[in-house]
Amino acid sequence: MNKIKVGIVGAAGYTGGELLRILVNHPFVEIDWAHSKSQAGKPVYATHTDLLGDTSLVFSGDDLGELLQQATLSAIFLCSGHNESRKFLETYNVPSSLKIIDLSTDFRDESNGFVYGLPELQRDKIKTATKIANPGCFATSIELALLPLAASGLLTDEVHVSAITGSTGAGQALSATTHFTWRNNNVSIYKAFTHQHLKEIKMSLTALQSGFDKEVNFIPYRGDFTRGIMANVYTKYSGTLEEALELYQAYYVSHPFTHVSTQDIDLKQVVNTNKCLIQLQKHGGNLLITSEIDNLIKGASGQAVQNLNLLFDFPEDAGLRLKAAAF
Repeated sequence: MNKIKVGIVGAAGYTGGELLRILVNHPFVEIDWAHSKSQAGKPVYATHTDLLGDTSLVFSGDDLGELLQQATLSAIFLCSGHNESRKFLETYNVPSSLKIIDLSTDFRDESNGFVYGLPELQRDKIKTATKIANPGCFATSIELALLPLAASGLLTDEVHVSAITGSTGAGQALSATTHFTWRNNNVSIYKAFTHQHLKEIKMSLTALQSGFDKEVNFIPYRGDFTRGIMANVYTKYSGTLEEALELYQAYYVSHPFTHVSTQDIDLKQVVNTNKCLIQLQKHGGNLLITSEIDNLIKGASGQAVQNLNLLFDFPEDAGLRLKAAAF
């Protein structure tokens, strides 16, 4: 199979770095250019130091308008900050033949012809799309916890979510809450009940259960670790635990990265992988769903590559069979 050529816009950040790490070993992809205004002319490994010895690629600072017109280019990833993707498409003439995978929040409402890129929700729609809006990291974890219930019309009450994420979820730009001295040995709440991912979560749930109109009460936490998300989700459920397990296993049986465990799960099982692990517990009339992902891989760059694989009819797991560092 011939390799396709791709470009990465905003390649110096966390998600750009994760894309590079995955794509340098992808059997069907060649990285044509990795664009960064701030790092132009420098070797990629000078910024993403773990790539020393893996690639001789140099960050490009060339005019993006010219880079986009290369006839051999098949797809681009947009890894710039939120609201930057919209500006990008307003500024540059992107050929209609070029596939776009956007990792920002800008088009997750499926505006401007974008398709919401959660494979476990709408794999077939992704396969025929030209523009993909990659889901948010918290949204991915929470949606995967709830999709089987929504698909069976079993979301009958409010949903309660408590979820914690690593510091890489805040991006590379420094702020008061990302400095090591503040984050280390510290946990805090932010954007309680107002997190921006709530919109896409509700959109995804109503896509499967159109009558769902209950609140999703979401409390996000900043964790004192670098990567990973643990979401604990509970809602009313009248069935048995055994019935819930059958429901979830049946829903995810054809999806290569989401797995339902009957044993306790922990973050080290998913960090550095494209997996989502789910564990179910029944407490009284509530079903507790624990959902865990790596926020930078399944929650961002790994899922973006999964979407690329679907767009180009590659095996869905191509380049993504990554092993967790369990200890």
